[in-house]
Amino acid sequence: MTYRQMKWLILTIPTVAVGVWEYVRHEFLLSYISMELGNWLTPVFVFLVTILFLTRLFDMMERDRKELEEAKVLQAAYREREKIAQELHDGIAQSLFLLNVQVERIEQAAHIDRDLFQQLKKNVHAAHDYVRQAIANLRRPADPVSVPWMQALDSLIEEIRRESDLQFSLDWRLPENRLETKEKVELLALIRESLLNVYKHAHARHVRIVAEETENGGWRCEVADDGRGFDANDAADQGRYGMKMMEDRAKRMRWRLSIGRRGGETVVTVRKEGSV
Repeated sequence: MTYRQMKWLILTIPTVAVGVWEYVRHEFLLSYISMELGNWLTPVFVFLVTILFLTRLFDMMERDRKELEEAKVLQAAYREREKIAQELHDGIAQSLFLLNVQVERIEQAAHIDRDLFQQLKKNVHAAHDYVRQAIANLRRPADPVSVPWMQALDSLIEEIRRESDLQFSLDWRLPENRLETKEKVELLALIRESLLNVYKHAHARHVRIVAEETENGGWRCEVADDGRGFDANDAADQGRYGMKMMEDRAKRMRWRLSIGRRGGETVVTVRKEGSV
């Protein structure tokens, strides 16, 4: 029902209700209800009609108003994110690209420590990749659940598949209605960070994503890859900062996050415990 239709109904329902009541009262009920009693019953009848019909219309209008406000907020956030992404692209990303070109020229023109130079080159490439990913993330809608949950997940997988040679298998048996809106946002962010770590650091060929309900009413989600693994205690590991962000996200949501090796795979598990 459109907003215009709801306004017309609010205006016409009381008038029609009074008209119908007065007609029925004078034509059929006059011998049973006195004129004075009928006059008292008229506002009672209008009040009951108002409670029965108009309050529902007011609720619908209020819900539509809130949805419109939320849409405006998301649109404003998206425009701001797009502006930041453009600034990143025009500033940092282009500067990193030029820096990368200069590093290549230094490599050809100077005699330097090859190991140190390769590490510098690797760090420049990594920083460039991080900025590109940040730009891509900012250019997504501010609210990832504004599109269906599985569509958002499929888009994430497809994006990484285009950028790499990774093969994906998805076994998703977690009903969408088991996740609250904030849980969808946070879980998608954890999956994205896990997949980016695989793409950047694991040298893997295959990634397996599994999600299912658990016996106690909770759920678990796993991202497993057949890459080289990692040392979680190595502070110099390039994925360490991303892992810290993942731990913080899981902690805020009161989820259990575990990362380790199992059956020749690196497995990231996010688990929500249900009520016993």
